Amino acid sequence: MNRVGRRNLITDVPGVMVGNAQDATACTGVSVVLPEEAAVAAADIRGGGTGTRELALLDPEATVERVDAIVLSGGSAFGLDAAGGVMAWLAARRRGVEVGTAVVPIVPAAILFDLLNGGDKDWGDTPPYRALGTRAVEAAGTGFALGNAGAGYGAHTGLLKGGLGSASVVHDSGITVGAIAAVNSLGSVVMPKSLTFWGWAFERDGELGFQSPPPPDLPRDLEYRFDADPGVNTTLAVVATDAELTKSQARRVTIMAQDGLARAIRPVHSPLDGDVVFALSTGRRPLGDALADVARIGMMAADCVTRAVARGVYEAETLGTMQAYRDAARAPR
Repeated sequence: MNRVGRRNLITDVPGVMVGNAQDATACTGVSVVLPEEAAVAAADIRGGGTGTRELALLDPEATVERVDAIVLSGGSAFGLDAAGGVMAWLAARRRGVEVGTAVVPIVPAAILFDLLNGGDKDWGDTPPYRALGTRAVEAAGTGFALGNAGAGYGAHTGLLKGGLGSASVVHDSGITVGAIAAVNSLGSVVMPKSLTFWGWAFERDGELGFQSPPPPDLPRDLEYRFDADPGVNTTLAVVATDAELTKSQARRVTIMAQDGLARAIRPVHSPLDGDVVFALSTGRRPLGDALADVARIGMMAADCVTRAVARGVYEAETLGTMQAYRDAARAPR
C-alpha cells in the first residue's frame, strides 16, 4: 500500500529542497524549489491570466533538458524578479548551462497576485522580490514552513486565508512523488455553506484535521458566485519525483497533476486565474514499465496536489482581514 513520506513534504523526494522567504510588511513572499542537481522539468498552463518566466524552454521540443530551480512568487509581475536573485545565487556557485566560459542558470518562475491584500506595496523603484528570491534559495533545505510562508504568505482563497501546502506519497515500488502548492485561487477550496474541503476524501494521516464526510443534504451552489475578487487569483504547484522521466513524460505528469487542482478548487482554471503546474524529475530511480509507471506517477501527483492545496489552507493563519480555516472552524455558527 502507498504510504505518506516521512515529512509529508515535497522534500521527501530525494534530491529536492525548498526554501521560503517573506516580507511581513509587504505581505508577500517567495518559494524556491531547488533540486540538488539540475533536474528534468516540464510545465502545464491552464489558467487564463498567467505570469511566467522561462516556460517556453520547458516545452519537450526545446533544447534545454534540465532546470536548476523553480520559483513561485507573490507580487504579480513584480514577483518575476525573484528568479533573478535565484539565478545570481546559482551562478555564483557555477550552477547552470555552460556556454563557453559563461554559466547560465535555468530558473523558470510563475507568480500569483497578492498586491491588494493590505500589505504595504509602496516600494518605489525597488520591489523586494529579487532579494526575497535570494533569501529563499539560501534557506533551501528539506524542512520548510507551510501556511503563511513563502509564496503563500499573502495568499487568499474564496473567503479564507490561502497559503503554502505540501504533501507526499511513496509507492510500493519505492518511487516517491511530492507536491507543493501556493493557493491564491478565485475558486473555493471548501464546499458551499461548509468547511468541508472539496478534497476531503484524499486526506492522509489526519493532515487536514481528520475531515468528516460532507452531510448528504449539503446544498449545491448553483448560482456560481465568486467569493474572491475576480482577477487577483492563481494557484501554483510543483510536483516532483525521483523516477527517471523524459521531458515528454514529465509533461504528461503535469497534465495529470492538473486534475489535483480540479478536485481541490471550484471553479479552477478560469480566465481570471494564472494556474500553472510544474514537474521535476531527479532521475534517481529508473522506470520499469514506462507507460504504466508514468500513468501511476501522474495519478500520485494529482493526489498530492489535491492534498497540498487543502493543506496550504488548513495550515494558514489569520492575517489581517483574511480569516484562517481553523479560526473559521472554531467560530460559532
